[in-house]
Amino acid sequence: MARRHFPTGLDNRMRDGDGEIRKRRSTKVATLRRTYGPDFAKGYRSDARLGTVLEGEGLATLDQLLKDKE
Repeated sequence: MARRHFPTGLDNRMRDGDGEIRKRRSTKVATLRRTYGPDFAKGYRSDARLGTVLEGEGLATLDQLLKDKE
């Protein structure tokens, strides 16, 4: 399977098409709470992974999760 190449920024972190830093399914909820606030993934432990949250909510991407909570 071919992997898409995403350009890196000055900080050498991968960015997606709109310039946001890519979030992997292995990113911990505690890390995401620093970005999205303490209520992000309410009901999940801070050491849970994004993939676990997405599976629990029946979603495929972080964008879907964020839109779902608006």
